[in-house]
Amino acid sequence: MKKTALLAYLLVLFFAAAEAQESDAGKHAAKNTDAHQLLPYAVDRALEGFVKTANGGIMQIIAKSDNDSQQIKRMQQYLRQTAEEYGKGDFSSTERFHGANMPGLAQMKAAKAGEIKYQYKALNNGGQIVFSTEDPQLLNALHAWIDAQIKEHGSAGLSEH
Repeated sequence: MKKTALLAYLLVLFFAAAEAQESDAGKHAAKNTDAHQLLPYAVDRALEGFVKTANGGIMQIIAKSDNDSQQIKRMQQYLRQTAEEYGKGDFSSTERFHGANMPGLAQMKAAKAGEIKYQYKALNNGGQIVFSTEDPQLLNALHAWIDAQIKEHGSAGLSEH
């Protein structure tokens, strides 16, 4: 009888944990969907990619269609603005999508002006931000942040990097 009660208790715990995990995933997906509605370009018409480099990384957003000139302009505007904000220590756009506890974000926010460079570059089919630093601790933070981005979004292949 005790074994049956224990087994039933463990099953209840297992299903409660599974349900809580599904609920958290649903909330996170809803949060991302809401945040994506704030973007100036259509997320479903874009590919977003992240890659780590020896001294930082690259974030790239490109149009799925090279002929989608309006979306490409919107992506470029968004990335240009994001690079400027990051350069000023403003990561509010990232926090809207991922929350304030994203790996590496606290260190990126705490970096002094110029310790991390955020260089925007327009591409024919979108744009990119190149992140770079000479500081090993900030490099680790950038890499942790990029890993979290890849985990969150996946990573489409980057072009022209």
